[in-house]
Amino acid sequence: MSGVKPIPEGYHSVTPHLAIRGAAQALAFYARAFGAEELFRMPGPGDTVMHAEMRIGDSRVMVGEECPEMGASAPQTLGGSAVSLLLYVCDVDAACARAAGAGCTVEQPPTDMFWGDRYAKLQDPFGHKWGIATHKEDVSPDEIARRLAAG
Repeated sequence: MSGVKPIPEGYHSVTPHLAIRGAAQALAFYARAFGAEELFRMPGPGDTVMHAEMRIGDSRVMVGEECPEMGASAPQTLGGSAVSLLLYVCDVDAACARAAGAGCTVEQPPTDMFWGDRYAKLQDPFGHKWGIATHKEDVSPDEIARRLAAG
């Protein structure tokens, strides 16, 4: 055994990788909107970012310039995004206000949800969707179903 961990230190089992048109600007934006800390940047041609990594809270997110010929298309190229990222924070109302102030579009303001989170939906200026939540209550699957049915 080489002693190398199969999951590197600081990573979790799933790490999102965002293809972005304007990755350098996106990294600066994510720092303002979500308090992201840039950990690594590999420059590409011109002023592009071939690959970068940032940390938001305790999680890493990879970012790279859109490169459709390599299968990395930004939401603008695809006509939207089929996925969203969920960010748990201590104060969803403050986090949503910060992100909106930085330039996110609020698609749903912070709302108490039947599954026990206070939850908001945002879209960043690069077309990526974000959920932001603060967990307020542990709710059993049966209670979630009951609340959902009650409307």
